Amino acid sequence: MSVSIVWFRQDLRLADNPALQAALQRGGTILPVYIDSPEEDGRWPDGAAARWWLHTNLRALEGALKRQGSRLIYARGPALPTLRRLCTESGADAVFWNRRYEPAALERDRTVKEALRTDGMLAESRNGALLLEPWEITNQSGRPFLVFTPYWKQVLKQCEPAQPLAAPARMQAPPKWPNSLSLDDLLPLPVPPWHRSMASLWQPGETGAAARLQHFLNTALPAYRDARDRPAVAGTSTLSPYLHVGAISPRQIWHAVGEAESARGRSTVEWRSDKFLAELGWREFSHHLLYHHPHLPDAPLRTEFSRFPWRDDPQALQAWQRGRTGIPLVDAGMRELWATGWMHNRVRMVVASFLVKNLRLHWLHGARWFWDTLIDADLANNTQGWQWTAGCGADAAPYFRIFNPLSQAEKFDPDSEYIRRWVPEVGTPAYPAPIVDLSASRTEALAAFQVLMAQRAMAAANVE
Repeated sequence: MSVSIVWFRQDLRLADNPALQAALQRGGTILPVYIDSPEEDGRWPDGAAARWWLHTNLRALEGALKRQGSRLIYARGPALPTLRRLCTESGADAVFWNRRYEPAALERDRTVKEALRTDGMLAESRNGALLLEPWEITNQSGRPFLVFTPYWKQVLKQCEPAQPLAAPARMQAPPKWPNSLSLDDLLPLPVPPWHRSMASLWQPGETGAAARLQHFLNTALPAYRDARDRPAVAGTSTLSPYLHVGAISPRQIWHAVGEAESARGRSTVEWRSDKFLAELGWREFSHHLLYHHPHLPDAPLRTEFSRFPWRDDPQALQAWQRGRTGIPLVDAGMRELWATGWMHNRVRMVVASFLVKNLRLHWLHGARWFWDTLIDADLANNTQGWQWTAGCGADAAPYFRIFNPLSQAEKFDPDSEYIRRWVPEVGTPAYPAPIVDLSASRTEALAAFQVLMAQRAMAAANVE
């Protein structure tokens, strides 16, 4: 009887898993595998918080597989020789996986697919992470989009996501199980256990993702447009960590939203144009950009920003990281991040603007800190978010748009409920004075930007 390996990566679910479905349709037995493969992440290996979240979601997947009479095999090492070894040990003659779109993962997957096929194996990949492939959307000139709004309009024209695939009722185990590491050996839990505060807030796996989605549909979706910017209110879906590890798919979210909105009497045109699906679209757009511009995690899309006069101030960076800047909304956001592995999106924009514009520290400092502390640290989203704020990316906020964290707090946290939750010492002698003058630093940032634009104009004139 044939044996098919299903190579799990950022698709830790049984429902709506195209790679798993392809293996099941082939017939025979299924060998579920997870490989800790260093070359998959290139220059951006998972940060500490993301590895904890990966551990807990792998444990949930383990349980789901056991209930189906199967198990998850763990291995560590370069993907190609590891897969070849597992095929030899199990007698597998096919490998299925869902695609990843980070530059290092794409390059590695091409190599793996070509080599396995040369070996005489069946090797196939599927789209299990996005509504549409990054190469499927182009503008009228046949080129990738650089602006979100026309991109998303084109997606909505082209996109009719298929209904999510059901989870299998049961999987037939292979006749021979290969050797496996334990999950604790593969991804040890942190020591000391700094993850406990996070663990109390997040229920992992498909069960946790489904519960979050249902709660959002029942309580927050109807008021999403107004409530999503208020960090003290549970007005967002908080599904990004589950999308990151693939405990839920964008197709599942899309159709669940459609069903909920249709039940409220809203037309397809109405709910498709709403803000929440556009946030799902922003995730798609970020992957679109990363696929077509693989240098983005380390370099600005707008190349003139490579000459921007960033400051070097380790003490200011540390104050920002620890939530000790003396700016209440900034500090609240950074402390929420440290305690929960997540931060409200409105506050993400505020803390990012403060770092790159008021402190004038390089956006890569922020990207790397978020990468290490966020449990939803997708490379595409993280990169696009920071370049958007810094003004150096696609469809970016203009550099001269500088969020004032005091007015942002007045507008979106008027009763200081969010700030008091995370910075209870505000207004006491224990709270530090601001590390920077907001008005003066804004003026300095704008002056630096004007110098950069003048240099750009001069360079363009010389070319002409």
